[in-house]
Amino acid sequence: MEFSFSSEQKLIRDTARDFLKNECPGELVREMEEDGKGYCPELWQKMAELGWLGLIFPGKYGGSDGNFIDLIVLLEEMGRFLAPVPFLPTIVSGGLSILGFGDEALKQEILPKVINGELILTMAIDEPGYDLDARGINLETLEKGNEFSISGTKIFVPYAHVADYLICAARTKDTGEKTDGITLFLVKRENPGICCTELKTLDCSKQYEVAFNQFKATSQNIIGKRDKGWEIVRKVLEQTTVAQCALMIGGAEKVLEMTIAYARKRVQFGRPIGSFQAIQHRCSNMLVDLDGAKFNTYEAACKLNRGLDCAYEVSIAKAWVNQAYQRICANGHQIHGGIGVMQDHDMQLYSRRAKAAEFYWGDTNLHRERVAQQLGLDCLSEARGI
Repeated sequence: MEFSFSSEQKLIRDTARDFLKNECPGELVREMEEDGKGYCPELWQKMAELGWLGLIFPGKYGGSDGNFIDLIVLLEEMGRFLAPVPFLPTIVSGGLSILGFGDEALKQEILPKVINGELILTMAIDEPGYDLDARGINLETLEKGNEFSISGTKIFVPYAHVADYLICAARTKDTGEKTDGITLFLVKRENPGICCTELKTLDCSKQYEVAFNQFKATSQNIIGKRDKGWEIVRKVLEQTTVAQCALMIGGAEKVLEMTIAYARKRVQFGRPIGSFQAIQHRCSNMLVDLDGAKFNTYEAACKLNRGLDCAYEVSIAKAWVNQAYQRICANGHQIHGGIGVMQDHDMQLYSRRAKAAEFYWGDTNLHRERVAQQLGLDCLSEARGI
């Protein structure tokens, strides 16, 4: 695969890096870990003013007519600085769902407000015992006339407590076919039938359990076609997984830069520790991991951008990036020594996020299993009754 950035993408990268270097220091990241909202509204509005929230949306809604690669370039820089904003759930999971599958009236109503920073969206897919498979979507719906009553629980819903709307996957028909009978509802969070409970996470991200207690929705709340929502979910999972990988490789690159800088200036036994072969090899391994992570992520992103089937590439990217990011952080800690685990040092911010991010949108084992399915090996286990 040959890939190079356009002049516009280089400008996006450089502008984002300069902006976030000034507006998103480590102190802000630590502050947002303790903040109830978990994000900085002022930073969010500045991103809107820069056009970041509309980067991938068409101009007729107030966007910039960008493409998915442009978005990945921006997300990589956001990952580099651990930007504490609800960008992934609002723009990728939520915004692209509406752009790709909502009707024109819904797009005109929602997207301009998202682009202006007025609305926050999030996607509610996960359920207890869910493994990112259609079989795990079992939120109960009872239909009466034109109204649906929704009951059940979703887990790991990012920024649910501040979201204006949730896009909720529910089962509206049971045909025995796991991918059939799933419907997506766009619902307002501020409703007595919805209750959000914060889940404590390693990276202090704002993940929530959302309980629906006979929540009322109508056919006007449906995104796409009734009972055909799995195709939307599948597409959203692919886009958001690759976007998550972009955040992770941005963080990994920053860890490598921090570690090399430390190895250059830290002196032991009368010489910089970067002159020792053991340190050099660790840094080399970090670069090898990073380059592999970048290649796999951008290969999947390029296929998504062209509208090609890319389930194989998406799973390869997430399986590799999950472990590569953690290995890079582990080597960074070995070189930094004790200072790297201090609360006022940035290393621990990245290592906690590297571990937590493994489980967002599928852990390593899940994506390895999906690669095996693409290779046609899963049928062998089924034949043996495994």
